[in-house]
Amino acid sequence: MLTEELKQEIQGAYRRFLESRQLKPRRGQKQMIAEVAKVLGNILTDDKSHRLGEKHVSVIEAGTGTGKTIGYLLAVIPIAKALGKKVVLSTATVALQEQLLHKDLPEVLEHTGLSLSFGLAKGRGRYFCINKAEQHLDSHGATGQQALYEDEVALRLDDETVEFYKSLLNEFASGRWDGDRDNLVQEINDQDWYPLTSDHLQCTNRRCSNFGACSFFKARRELDQVECVIANHDIVLADLSLGGGAILPEPAETIYIFDEGHHLSDKASGHFSFSLRLKSTVRWLSSTAKQLTKMTEQLGQPQLLCDYVRQLQKPAEDLDVVLTNWAELVRPQLLDDSRGRNIERLRFPGGVLPDEMRQFGLQVENLAARQFKKMEMILDLLKESLDGENGSIDKQQAEQWYPRVGMMVARYQGITGLGRSFGHVDEENATPTARWINLVETAQGYDFECRSAPVSAAQMLAHNLWQHCFAAVVTSATLTALGKFDRLLADLGLPSETACYSLPSPFDHYNAAELHIPAMKAEANNAEQHTEEVIEYLNRELDPAAATLVLFSSWRQMRSVLASLDEKLNNKVLSQGELSKNEILKRHKQRIDEGEGSMIFGLASFTEGVDLPGNYLTEVIITKLPFSVPDDPVDATMAEWIEQRGGNPFMEWSVPMASVRLTQAAGRLLRTEQDSGRIVLLDRRVITRRYGRQLLDTLPPFRRNFS
Repeated sequence: MLTEELKQEIQGAYRRFLESRQLKPRRGQKQMIAEVAKVLGNILTDDKSHRLGEKHVSVIEAGTGTGKTIGYLLAVIPIAKALGKKVVLSTATVALQEQLLHKDLPEVLEHTGLSLSFGLAKGRGRYFCINKAEQHLDSHGATGQQALYEDEVALRLDDETVEFYKSLLNEFASGRWDGDRDNLVQEINDQDWYPLTSDHLQCTNRRCSNFGACSFFKARRELDQVECVIANHDIVLADLSLGGGAILPEPAETIYIFDEGHHLSDKASGHFSFSLRLKSTVRWLSSTAKQLTKMTEQLGQPQLLCDYVRQLQKPAEDLDVVLTNWAELVRPQLLDDSRGRNIERLRFPGGVLPDEMRQFGLQVENLAARQFKKMEMILDLLKESLDGENGSIDKQQAEQWYPRVGMMVARYQGITGLGRSFGHVDEENATPTARWINLVETAQGYDFECRSAPVSAAQMLAHNLWQHCFAAVVTSATLTALGKFDRLLADLGLPSETACYSLPSPFDHYNAAELHIPAMKAEANNAEQHTEEVIEYLNRELDPAAATLVLFSSWRQMRSVLASLDEKLNNKVLSQGELSKNEILKRHKQRIDEGEGSMIFGLASFTEGVDLPGNYLTEVIITKLPFSVPDDPVDATMAEWIEQRGGNPFMEWSVPMASVRLTQAAGRLLRTEQDSGRIVLLDRRVITRRYGRQLLDTLPPFRRNFS
């Protein structure tokens, strides 16, 4: 229970923080501390501190400027320590993790007198694998691994890359570098980095000859000792998919804080998505057969291993036939010269497949699952050799082949998952799975990519996270849709009685910013005319000396506008797609610091994670209301499901989602209480359509100027 002693500790920490920083208390921040403490402090436990009951999750929308990081930390730290629970602080990105690690948490502890040991959790993909680097260098040009798709260009080590890999090994061996990608002095692109990393199926763990020096396991050992783990949503979901407690602390002993919690549902859905390229997989099967033959030869052809490889041959041949026939079935539906154009995507309404297509899925699932199990048995044989329990296979050779076989196991696992998704119908009354096939152009010609994704991960989150965790706080600046939490609770699988709070921003929105909707002739849903009018407006109104962010809802419109922008303006534009997001923000700030104007042109990703306070941003221009792309397979399937249940998908799904995105976009302007500026919306549907009033009412109370 929330004892008087705990209350005083929390209040005292907040008072010390304000006095040390010479700050005044914020109403929203005080409310957040109180609400988090109330939910966490009133969780019933047994004599072993195990949770009893279900009222253990708090959902808090805290407007920009609330200071939500302080709000949840000051409540969670004392309560977690009193209960002897671990804290997992999860964000949406590695960048936000770094901010918590280097800035937010140290500041809280310094200015409050609270104590908490903490560390950063990253996926294996952020750490250097000594074995992989040594194998690549030993091969001098052959990677020893297979590309995800055989038509993709596999890595070949040129002299420059060889020297670079050697330099990384030397830096690591000397202790000048700890093996963490984020701590490298020089930049390294993904193509050069990923061959130097491992995953749980390629890694031999304690059996590895370099285990003692491994940067990943060193980081993991350090995490076991801390009270708070700074993670991200992907790592939390990966841990849950492994049963919980494999990477992070046990869920039952953990208080989770999901900052930027509005990303959690989409991240969870992504973990249950599958894809399979039919023709590329046929080529991969042929390559795999050759790899396995080569492996048996190099390992001295031990009897049991040869038997396993031989038993793989028939199901692999059968899978080859099934995938080839599946491709032949799909081909005329996507490729048809008589139409004069190809179809880029074949989506199955409601996620319901024709029987013939579903039968192919069942066959793929059955055959791939058999191969998956047999490949796992081969992996076990190699493990035994690494443990010294199988003298028929050389340990050094086994260590070289283990990660290659691990990649094959992972690939068969993905093939099985796609086959299962395509082969089985969704449960009655459950939210559906979106299923579709894309036409993909490759170096070897056209391929057919089968894909599936659940429209909601609510059931998975309910079963794997909320039921097992000790407690959780979900927070963000934008959680409500049209002023309600209903959409979020449904997406996250949380019960309707979950404690939800919306805390106002302390900003004086009315005096700080204006929302301007200029007169326009064209409706935004008339793409061609609207784009012409956007070009005309920007050429006329954009100030080349100002700091401006222009947000687009499609690549096509952004490129059309760029192509027709006046040269004096075009030279000031930093456009998404030409530079990385971080580089765009860096150059933009540099220009403003030097007294120049700067304009950023961006899409949806620039409506979040863009923090440009003060003079770095004085105008945000939103070209169109951010409705979902009409042909997005997941959104389209969700819309069909809502309609089948008697609902209105546009009002129940599209408008609420547009409300969230519009609020996020508008939220780029005011980042501190001293900021000011203007938001321009070049879409008059908020005035001319019935749903427009709902969208406007969910925005902060900006001063309005409608032409």
